[in-house]
Amino acid sequence: MADTLPLDFALPQRFDDWFGGRGWRPRAHQLELTETALAGESALLIAPTGGGKTLAGFLASLIELADRPISNSGRPSVHTLYISPLKALAVDVARNLEDPVSEMGLGIRIETRTGDTPAHRRQRQRANPPDILLTTPEQLALFIASDHAAEFFSDLKCVIIDEIHAVAPQKRGDLLSLGLASLAAWAPACRFIGLSATVKEPEALARWLAPDARIIHAAGGMDADVNILVSRERIPWSGHSGRFAVPEVYEAIKAAKMALVFVNTRSQAEMMFQELWRANEDALPIALHHGSLAKEQRRKVEAAMARGELKAVVCTSTLDLGIDWGDVDLVIQMGAPKGAARLVQRIGRANHRMDEASQAMLVPTNRFEVLECRAAEAAVKAGEMDGEGIRPGAIDVLAQHVMGRACGDGFRLDDLYEEVRRAAPYADLDWETWERVVDFVATGGYALKTYDRFHRVVRRPDGQWVARTARDAQQHRMNVGAIVEANKLTVRKAQFLKKKTGKAGSGGETQAIRAGRKLGEIEEYFLQTLTPGDTFLFAGEILRLVTVQENDALVVSAKSDKPAIPYYAGGKFPLSTFLADRVRHMIHDPAQWKHLPAQVREWFEIQKAKSSIPPPDHLLIETFPRADRHYLVCYPFEGRLAHQTLGMLLTRRLERAGRKPLGFVASEYALAVWSMEAMGNLDMAELFAPDMLGDDLDAWLNESILMKRTFRNCALVSGLIARRFPGQEKTGRQVTFSTDLIYDVLRSHEPDHLLLQAAQADAATGLLDIRRLSDALVRAEGKIDHNDLPKISPFAVPVMLEIGKESVAGASANEAILAEAEDSLIQDAMA
Repeated sequence: MADTLPLDFALPQRFDDWFGGRGWRPRAHQLELTETALAGESALLIAPTGGGKTLAGFLASLIELADRPISNSGRPSVHTLYISPLKALAVDVARNLEDPVSEMGLGIRIETRTGDTPAHRRQRQRANPPDILLTTPEQLALFIASDHAAEFFSDLKCVIIDEIHAVAPQKRGDLLSLGLASLAAWAPACRFIGLSATVKEPEALARWLAPDARIIHAAGGMDADVNILVSRERIPWSGHSGRFAVPEVYEAIKAAKMALVFVNTRSQAEMMFQELWRANEDALPIALHHGSLAKEQRRKVEAAMARGELKAVVCTSTLDLGIDWGDVDLVIQMGAPKGAARLVQRIGRANHRMDEASQAMLVPTNRFEVLECRAAEAAVKAGEMDGEGIRPGAIDVLAQHVMGRACGDGFRLDDLYEEVRRAAPYADLDWETWERVVDFVATGGYALKTYDRFHRVVRRPDGQWVARTARDAQQHRMNVGAIVEANKLTVRKAQFLKKKTGKAGSGGETQAIRAGRKLGEIEEYFLQTLTPGDTFLFAGEILRLVTVQENDALVVSAKSDKPAIPYYAGGKFPLSTFLADRVRHMIHDPAQWKHLPAQVREWFEIQKAKSSIPPPDHLLIETFPRADRHYLVCYPFEGRLAHQTLGMLLTRRLERAGRKPLGFVASEYALAVWSMEAMGNLDMAELFAPDMLGDDLDAWLNESILMKRTFRNCALVSGLIARRFPGQEKTGRQVTFSTDLIYDVLRSHEPDHLLLQAAQADAATGLLDIRRLSDALVRAEGKIDHNDLPKISPFAVPVMLEIGKESVAGASANEAILAEAEDSLIQDAMA
């Protein structure tokens, strides 16, 4: 639909006066969405960052609430439910929405409800709900699993989903879509509004939102001003720290009014914050923000940003969606963004206004990332988007929703089936699968039904399905959500207390330790690698571990030259297929090399001379000897997950071929395998044939730890295994032990069990990325370029520098491999 000013629609006078009082005029897309919403229609608004999407989404609700009559039920009720993928975004929107409400004297009550909201406030919101409630997908799932949920939402008029593109393609999106289907059934007059700046497939996203949702495109918007830092220093061959560029990043921060320094993982955030403080000769106010920090610390940083008191914030994806920090005029992306849509989202945090260009600087942290940054820059300038499409809904999520509905008012089988099929990811759900899902929730499935603990719902004589016991319902509510996080311990400052001992007058004293101020949460398995006295980086400072008491890690401030940096599971983004394709074309096209730094161009020229540079649809494979070992390196450019799976499968084939593989390592761009025997005389077309995804894959999956990890996640999401119980919480080790046992039982006695099928579907796109690997192998069939070289090639250096991080199960590769220094590798490759 074209974004044209509706000539027959105008805002009510006081709203028009409010815009005028600020020197604004309502934009065409804001008026069009308001008119659409007031007519009761659902709509997806796609507008550039700074285009007033959030205000547009709320205008119709504010107009209706300004003269709101009492609800149909005669009691207070929620009029508008706003759902955000981020807690910080909900808090930010609440703060910004209060301005027009108070300035126009609308008398509207606005509240937030997230995982950080105290229990007493959540209870009050149930008894006396606000007019507008801002919340998250997980909190909606909790509402649905509570008593009288249908009555609570019966007067709901509007649901607004912000940054809809970020949540819809994920399991969180599956859970949210099921929740929206329930709301549509309980409140037939409710409209659904989606807001987004970056959408790859608008029609599919609109269908996800509501069956009849209109699409409104905003016109205008300035192109982003994106620059790539060409460092004065030598660009590293591998690694992701970006330490070499810190002085230049610091100079950019000094020149900006306020900068957001985005990194891709929490570990990188801690490291970069420390590096910037070391360079901070001017004592600039620089802060740190990521999801593992304590809520109080995050809120403190957000408030300081809103007041314009900070010069820079080092942050992760906790701040890359929708938040309006008006004083931010520069976004710095450390490392490649891994996707064009993610880059656009982050760039939009600078100059959060539609008619001003956002300023961004990309800082590649290694040579291949130079190419990736160039590809992302070109995609942004061309207005091309990547991103995941809408996929079929996950079965484990559906099982969780079924349990949630049973914990609330209960459900009838036929009625809930029709409701579930209203959710776009489950539109094609067949009746047989539906019955199997409900049976799984009721009994655990055929192989598990003799175990009483897997019986969670029962059917009453009247045909209504309900939670079997109040404890089952409570347990479900404590484990709601589709995000499986690693077990965490709370990091607290240690407080030392002196206690007198012995008889009176003896003068004996001991020192007791108790938990003090909370700094945040850190993953359990990282702390298991430390012993008391070890130091690590967290919350922007160096800490020394004192002791662990139950679920608290007690620490003190410390000094150390080499503190450990916490590693967080799931923190890395995969390279998008879209950017990978652009990188392959850039490497093949010498005309594009002129835009690259001189040292990268030299790298390409020597690679071309010593080996070759393949066409974009070909797969380059290089074999060469080094230090009494033999190496095979290939360059699919399909991301670390797909490459790890390829490494597992290749080593199985090489073992059968008698080449005695010792290990492999995967990067975002390449895979290296090393062995005892030469591999240059192998038939590479046969070795890389797509049929490795048949019997080889099945055999490997049957023994793969990664497959068990995927099953573990599905078991947690579905509710088959719970992590949290009333009064207790399982450790990560206990959860894994339980799910591994169940996995082995099901494989032996019910190999077509619903949860095994769910895990296999997840493996195709999740931890193993099988689907992407399959596409790559099919694309390269008959197009393999194999070069058997006397020495390592320039392209092979980055992945060879990472060797030693993976090993082949059962291989006798305990010796140190590739002990040569980095300089030796580079000298051999570039000579």
